[in-house]
Amino acid sequence: MYTNDAEIRVRYQETDQMGVVYYGNYYTWFEVGRNEFFRSIGRDCASLEEEGVFLPVIESYCRYKEGARYDDEIIIHTKIQEMTGAKIEFHYQILRKKDNRLLAEGKTVHGFVNRDLKPIRLKKLHPDLWEQLQACIEGK
Repeated sequence: MYTNDAEIRVRYQETDQMGVVYYGNYYTWFEVGRNEFFRSIGRDCASLEEEGVFLPVIESYCRYKEGARYDDEIIIHTKIQEMTGAKIEFHYQILRKKDNRLLAEGKTVHGFVNRDLKPIRLKKLHPDLWEQLQACIEGK
């Protein structure tokens, strides 16, 4: 199974009064991981949208284990867990780089839709993209 690791550094503005990253920022980091995943396979979200493929979030989940803090270097480990004709599910692990501690893990599920938010059959309309994403799941 193909995975991509993106790295970021926690910014002061992402923390709360206690110096711990505010929980909602993990979803922003999931988005960073997902975008970097696509870039790593030679795609990006803008080019997908130009091709008429949009990926709205239809479900999300995050389990918090330990708080990240200001200036921590963070690794966002991203992979495709599952893909069907109607949706794709990404899984994420947020790790602190210095000690490889798991800080949070989660998922986002996205529907395949067109510009009008109507469901599309990715395999039929964009077989090359379908095969590329499927190869990521199969580890090819």
